[in-house]
Amino acid sequence: MLPPIPSGWKQFLTNEVNSQSYRDLEVFLDREAAAGETVLPPSKDIFAALETTPYEQVKVLLLGQDPYHTPAMPHGLCFSVRPHVALLPRSLRNIYRELRDDVGCRIPNNGCLEPWARQGVLMLNAVLTVRAYTANSHRGRGWEAVTDRIIAVLNAKPSRVVFVLWGMEAKKKQALITAAQHVVIGCAHPSPLSARKFFGSRCFSQVNRALTEVNLEPIDWQIPDL
Repeated sequence: MLPPIPSGWKQFLTNEVNSQSYRDLEVFLDREAAAGETVLPPSKDIFAALETTPYEQVKVLLLGQDPYHTPAMPHGLCFSVRPHVALLPRSLRNIYRELRDDVGCRIPNNGCLEPWARQGVLMLNAVLTVRAYTANSHRGRGWEAVTDRIIAVLNAKPSRVVFVLWGMEAKKKQALITAAQHVVIGCAHPSPLSARKFFGSRCFSQVNRALTEVNLEPIDWQIPDL
């Protein structure tokens, strides 16, 4: 079920892909499908974050938990939904509200965040698949070894990477980020359960300040209308 690792990342993940843990993950996903469960996102999109943002281009890591579990929504980029999705998840609506208040972005008519990924924002979930309608259903099945390795690879990158960690689960990954050239920006999760603390965090302007102070191009956070 698992597609090949995108070429720009393959060299960094050889040990993980060849591990027993990864083989067990593949077996688990095949069993899910054989049992009639819908695994999200579709196979071709599982590594979309790595495909869209090659290692050389990464200057920001935005870490999510796992994909949206509603079919037709997830496409492999954390917090993003497919362009045709009309009713946006509440977390994404809260992200747009903070973008408006922080950096003046107008709220777009779609929830596809791919323009961020193409500017060097690696939009990675800690767990890359989920069973439809069951959040966190693939947690602890082997994805964490892969995504922790990706974080470690970025920690070893000599140029600055800004790590954006929203919520308690994401903040647990801060222990993997040890190099002095990097910046960690942590705040509450944009979920409705914690949005009150997310609002006013100014995390998007913080990211751009951290980039420009080392002469990296800031992110244009405005998502264009379709």
